[in-house]
Amino acid sequence: MTSRSARKKVDAAHAAGRLLQAREFHDSARNLVALGASKSYNGAISLMVAAAIAYADAVTVRTRGVVNTQDHQNAPRLLREALGSRLPDKQEKFYRRLLGRKDEVNYGARSTTLKEAERLIAELDEFAAWAEGVL
Repeated sequence: MTSRSARKKVDAAHAAGRLLQAREFHDSARNLVALGASKSYNGAISLMVAAAIAYADAVTVRTRGVVNTQDHQNAPRLLREALGSRLPDKQEKFYRRLLGRKDEVNYGARSTTLKEAERLIAELDEFAAWAEGVL
């Protein structure tokens, strides 16, 4: 028996709200990276994490009527449950990797470089396009 990630049922309107939030977080992260005026891009990465979570929530609400709760490290499991083989491995790997950065950028001392932030925003752009295509 496979353990299921923590989740809660939500109504279909929740998907539209989470998609709007995803787009806003994504745009804010993109703008911070585009400015290129920071010494650290941890804030931009934090917004990217929030955007990816919101995009994934919109997908799981639309397909299963549920969102992940509690530990975000389990969110990719719910996305896989919701989509099965329709979740491309590339997108799942990106999502897992980005979520793995959450604690580091929010609580760690290491600064994210502009080059790294530019790479991650490009990957988030692909993840977002994929998620919007599912929706």
